[in-house]
Amino acid sequence: MTEGETVRLKASEANQGDVGKGIVRMGDEFMERIGIRPLDVVEIIGSRPTAALAVSAYTQDQGIDMIRMDGLIRSNAGTSIGQYVEVKRATWEEAKHVTLAPVTQGMQIFAPGDVLTKVFNGRPLLRGDVISTTSVRKPPTDSMGRETMFEEIFRGFLGAQAFGLGEIKLRVVSTSPGGIVKITEGTDIELLPQAVETPERSVPSVVYEDVGGLKPVITKVREMIELPLKHPELFDRLGIDPPKGVLLHGPPGTGKTMLAKAVANESDAYFISINGPEIMSKYYGESEKALRDLFEEAEKNTPAIIFLDELDSIAPKRGDVTGEVERRVVAQLLSLMDGLKERKNVIVIGSTNRPEALDMALRRPGRFDREIELGVPDMEGRLEIFQIHTRGMPLHEDVVLEDYAIETYGFVGADIAAVSREAAMNALRRILPQIDLDEPTIPKEILDRLIVQKSDFEAALREIQPSAMREILVEVPNVSWEDIGGLERVKDLMVEAVEWPLRNAESFQRLGIDAPKGILLYGPPGTGKTMLAKAVANESEANFITVKGSALLSKWYGESEKRVEEIFRKARQVAPSIIFLDELDALVPVRGGAMGEPHVTERIVNQLLSEIDGLEELHGVVVIGATNRPDIIDPALLRPGRFDELILVPVPDRESRRKIFQVHLKKSPLADDIDVEELLEQTDQYTGADIASLVRKAGRLALREDMAATRISQKHFLAALEEIGPSVTADTMKYYSSMARELRKKASREVERADIYA
Repeated sequence: MTEGETVRLKASEANQGDVGKGIVRMGDEFMERIGIRPLDVVEIIGSRPTAALAVSAYTQDQGIDMIRMDGLIRSNAGTSIGQYVEVKRATWEEAKHVTLAPVTQGMQIFAPGDVLTKVFNGRPLLRGDVISTTSVRKPPTDSMGRETMFEEIFRGFLGAQAFGLGEIKLRVVSTSPGGIVKITEGTDIELLPQAVETPERSVPSVVYEDVGGLKPVITKVREMIELPLKHPELFDRLGIDPPKGVLLHGPPGTGKTMLAKAVANESDAYFISINGPEIMSKYYGESEKALRDLFEEAEKNTPAIIFLDELDSIAPKRGDVTGEVERRVVAQLLSLMDGLKERKNVIVIGSTNRPEALDMALRRPGRFDREIELGVPDMEGRLEIFQIHTRGMPLHEDVVLEDYAIETYGFVGADIAAVSREAAMNALRRILPQIDLDEPTIPKEILDRLIVQKSDFEAALREIQPSAMREILVEVPNVSWEDIGGLERVKDLMVEAVEWPLRNAESFQRLGIDAPKGILLYGPPGTGKTMLAKAVANESEANFITVKGSALLSKWYGESEKRVEEIFRKARQVAPSIIFLDELDALVPVRGGAMGEPHVTERIVNQLLSEIDGLEELHGVVVIGATNRPDIIDPALLRPGRFDELILVPVPDRESRRKIFQVHLKKSPLADDIDVEELLEQTDQYTGADIASLVRKAGRLALREDMAATRISQKHFLAALEEIGPSVTADTMKYYSSMARELRKKASREVERADIYA
């Protein structure tokens, strides 16, 4: 090592746990080269210098010429992801006096200087930097998982949480002495109440670390947008035109608008946002002129990004609209994106949740070159989003974000933001009675009690439903295998057919076999078919979509098929998911039996066949049907490739009834004279629903005898048995057992018939 040696490292995004802490991560060999140890101050030089604390890189990053830093540090250094920065050991002094001011115009904040000294103790900074009061719950760790931050710095972060500062961005207006300084306990910090006008650059409101659960999408967007704007010479060298447009589409709330803002901030491009209705005018030619003016403004301020939000509102299919204005606006947009006039360093980003409604002329290379779908986030993505939205939130130590990330399958980013906001409001409601709203300030001891607890999140989760599934009936079942007594063989088959493919899809791919697409549960009423479907959805951690016949049947021609298509489309969006078709025989009876029009059920059968086994593959979606009349179901549904597994749910035998009694009696206070063996003897041919009804009836009989009763005795069960008999007979099970062979014959005949017609 030589004095003042520098290393050249490529800027990369920070992990969520490091955002707002003023730290950068770099490999151990580069730290040795410039002569620093963990938690030493380094100077980072992009287009401007800044300072940060160096922390050892994660194991997977060791040996790579990369430095991980969050969006604020990248902005302070005047660099962006993918660009190289110079890093060297910093020469710094203890700060005697530091003046801070809020970044956001119009914000007024007040905090004692000694509080801010505790919050930022140990933080290095320069004049013009922007720093964050992000509250954290544990200090950063090194590549081996050990805590690395100084104890007093960690206390500082907790101080931000304790004093109710949350996440606030502050600009360093001045420091004494100048240059790189480090805040210590002796530093006097002055906080200006309002933002001040400075010649410094603007602070990005949204960076890539603020967009959670979209890492693969961000990678695609960066190569399509950042590369052409920053290095158009690469495309000139290859002799190809750079991309002109990118279409972002996906369910509402997945982060399309937020991603466009982050791209604009990170690429340091001039950003023009157009909300569809803003440019529409009742005067002839005004809407087209507004569009042309925006494109001309972008060309004068290159590199530029034009963001067209809710694109379907200004560029619908011209054949489907009656208004002349919409047709002219679409034509104008087409000519601006791909006309005679060549645009350099201007990229158009379109955003919509209805790509099928866009004019087809827009969706071709040369206009929107790439269509990128923003799907519903997976578990890791949801955890990232929770970390982002609770970054400035004082959380109780009993809050485990990983648990909520597992529970919220089907939730998009906006839903998780709503859950976090509602949890915070629940915490506020708890202390609201103690707050005097007429007082100008709230006492510190009340602010200290404003902590978001586990119960606040649980209450919020009960109120917020996933928006991607709001139009169709969906629930997260709370039924587990333990709630279903007996039926061990059926449970095993359900686990193999549903849980394995959803949880271990790679195992099926490795063996080159397809997972079952559908399972038909059939058997006498009350044997637990619906409960089995709910339990397997819960155990598989899948969204559970219940389809009722009344929700699909419509008197309007084509409406029923459209509803079936919508349910499967939503299920694909929120995969892994289970579509449960209860009372399947009412929806898909044998075709050819209907008289006259409108043949609604026949059209539903056709649509269901094409959705389950059509050209569009089902991935992560399993269809479960339940019926007690499998003999009248259309045989085309019963062949392999549609309902692959036909599972008979039988009347429980003696051992199964014992387990069912255990499930239903575990919450009931029982007298000492209860003889379960006698109950098992007398409940032959009883289904699970019969036994549940028997227990309820015995409880009511105990209350009828004495309203103050605290226990249910044997005599109450025996009296209930006289009133409640079995709902099936021995002949019923013989009928269903013989039907199992008949169903397979029907399916075989259907396959043979299809081969003949083929």
